[in-house]
Amino acid sequence: MAEETWQNYKEKKNSKPAPLKGIRALEVCTLILGPSGPGFAAAMGAEVIKCEVPPMGDTCRDMTPFGYLFRGYGPVFVHSNINKYWLGLDLHNAEAKKVFLELAAKSDIIEENLRPGVMEGWNIGYRQIKEVNPGIIYIAKNGFGQWGKYAAENRPSNDGASQGFSGYAWMSSFPGQPPLKSSIYPCDDYGGLMGEMAVLAALHYRERTGKGQYIELSQSENIMRAMSWVWPYQQITGKAAMPAGNRDVSICPADTFYCADGAFVAIAAPAPEEFGGLCTAMGRPELASDPRFKDHLTRLKEDNATQILKIIADWARARIAEEIEEMAEKHGFAASRVYTVKDVAEDNHFQERGFITDVDDPLLGQYHDYEFPVMMSRTPPKVKWSVRAVGFDNEYIMAHHLGKSEDEIKQLYECGALGKWADVPGRRPPADWDGKAGLTVAGDGKEKEQR
Repeated sequence: MAEETWQNYKEKKNSKPAPLKGIRALEVCTLILGPSGPGFAAAMGAEVIKCEVPPMGDTCRDMTPFGYLFRGYGPVFVHSNINKYWLGLDLHNAEAKKVFLELAAKSDIIEENLRPGVMEGWNIGYRQIKEVNPGIIYIAKNGFGQWGKYAAENRPSNDGASQGFSGYAWMSSFPGQPPLKSSIYPCDDYGGLMGEMAVLAALHYRERTGKGQYIELSQSENIMRAMSWVWPYQQITGKAAMPAGNRDVSICPADTFYCADGAFVAIAAPAPEEFGGLCTAMGRPELASDPRFKDHLTRLKEDNATQILKIIADWARARIAEEIEEMAEKHGFAASRVYTVKDVAEDNHFQERGFITDVDDPLLGQYHDYEFPVMMSRTPPKVKWSVRAVGFDNEYIMAHHLGKSEDEIKQLYECGALGKWADVPGRRPPADWDGKAGLTVAGDGKEKEQR
């Protein structure tokens, strides 16, 4: 069944319809928490118009590892902002606010992640927008929500702050060691994904009732929800959860072990047949019936868990990771060498499935990216184009969506409502741009893409 369903999926997906085609979102977002959600929706075919204050635009344009730029853009920015249309609109400007409300009247979703009250202060918040579009779905995302003590204090937040505030960094460490912040952005991307889940639920509710709604999202509360057993454990037992490093304190055995070749291997064997298989692989079948390890709940007791993990660690240290993987396949327990990111990028499994995709963009050229991590047989997500300069699609959006003439567009530039990129890296097109590639033009009521 699987082979038949997914045959030639990678080659065929670009010719299939998108599940969110016909849904339009206006994005007023910066960094990663805000833009990641609309980026997920854009991969699913939603028309996302990203509004940036010209000429510098989204602060995320400056986020890039070690200052590295690919064709003038940072990988962080590129990864979170696929398939979007780019509008340079200065929302401090009175005429720009009118334009925004015109677009909002024709949109399904507004997404913003500014400080609490900023959009209201600009007179383009939920209360103002629902007057022109009662069916609008409006989501506000920030570190601590729109109300409550920390919101009232107007605290700033980002992924690192959220990891710290939520206890996530504390729990990610090893016993007795300082908190460990993840160098990727779990609070941003998980928060963005949860936000889009709420947006989709709101779209479904609107389809049934005709009613829009307001959604608020706290970044810290979102990552706290992902911390699984931590909160009910503390409430029920009265004990604070403590860092445990790579060990899983809810599964035993489950940990990461050092091998003879300098690699690490992650091993887990909680079920009876899995644990028995591991004991056989270690040449210690009697351990499966040892009173200390006879069942999973018994093994989870601290003294017993410590003893079995030491036995496994001593065994693993004398073998290379590949050997342990082979033994796991033979004896029926889980074991996987800990991959470096280089290992993952070179693994043919991900390329064959189409998860690692080749993007051929008219401005940025060819590069590899990682698709939205689901496969859909009839309406697959896809990457169609990459990021653009600030205000890159101004003329198309004004003419195609709002029906504005060349003179009207010119006036919007003259009054400062519309603007384009600064001549600095991350904001402007690549140096060899020919002035045409990647543009979308409107004509005869139809959209013609040159992306």
